[in-house]
Formats: sequence, structure tokens, C-alpha cells
Amino acid sequence: MLTFHPVYTEADCAAIAALADRIWRHHYTAIIGTAQVDYMLDRFQSPRAIAAQIQEGYHYRLVTGAAGEIGYFAVQPQGESLFLSKFYVLAGQRGQGYGRQIMAEIERIAPEQGCDRITLTVNKHNTLTLAIYQKLGFKVEDAIVTDIGGGFVMDDFLLVKPLVAQGESSDS
Repeated sequence: MLTFHPVYTEADCAAIAALADRIWRHHYTAIIGTAQVDYMLDRFQSPRAIAAQIQEGYHYRLVTGAAGEIGYFAVQPQGESLFLSKFYVLAGQRGQGYGRQIMAEIERIAPEQGCDRITLTVNKHNTLTLAIYQKLGFKVEDAIVTDIGGGFVMDDFLLVKPLVAQGESSDS
């Protein structure tokens, strides 16, 4: 059984940053290279960056299982969409159904935030993750390139998953 701890304190932000460092270096170095991973960790996943994002309305959750802290996610309401900004699980904890449990929690949060769909971006070359999101019901809506500074860009697909309200049929 997973638990989802809201992130508020400096210690919480540091715990997320430590997980991000392990996960990102393992997963993204082959896709975007060491220099961009270093840049993005500092700019987006350092304790100070996480704290700033929380002040901007992002909701971070530290995910804990039997093995301790296994991952995290962050969402931000954007109108009727819940933007899934971060969704990461340690490599050794993947393949155990945790992704589906985390997605169920995100889908539970969405209507609480007045959102009827979830959106996210995924690197175009992150084919395994893209396939997982598609298996979870996301559809590619657009291709976007975002300049993130430092001479780097994020070359992503925008994915969307409409949520079916309770009592509604997905055929309606």
C-alpha cells in the first residue's frame, strides 16, 4: 500500500530533490545528456526550486511504500486541466503496479481541484514512458519545443487524458 505525503517543509523539499537526483541521473542521462540533467536538476528539482514551485501552486506528494520513499509526483491546476508536472518512481521499484496506484491518486485529486482532464509533457525520445502513459489512457495532442535557458530545450509531446465523471459513461 502506498502513501502520499504532501510536501511543505524544507526537509520534504530536500527529500524530493534527493530522489530526483537519483531518478533523473539514472533515467535521463541517456536521453538528454549529463549537462542538461545537471542543469534541469538545479533549475527545477533543487530544494529551492521545489519550494518556489509550491509557492506557485504546485502540489508535490512524496510517495512511500514498504521500501520507504520510492518516488514523487507534482501537479498544478491550470483551469480545467490538472497539469502533471512530475511523476517519478525509483528504478528498482518499477514494474510493481505503483505507477497505476499513483495515477489513481492523481485522478482522485483532479476533480478536487475542479479539473476534468490531466495533461502532461514527455520527452519525444522517452519512448518507454510515452508507451506507459498511452497505456494509462493518455493521447498525444501536440508536439512542443520549450526553451528552458542555458542553451537547452525540452523537445516534448503534450499528452491529455480526459477524466470520466462519476456516473458518466465513457461512451457519452
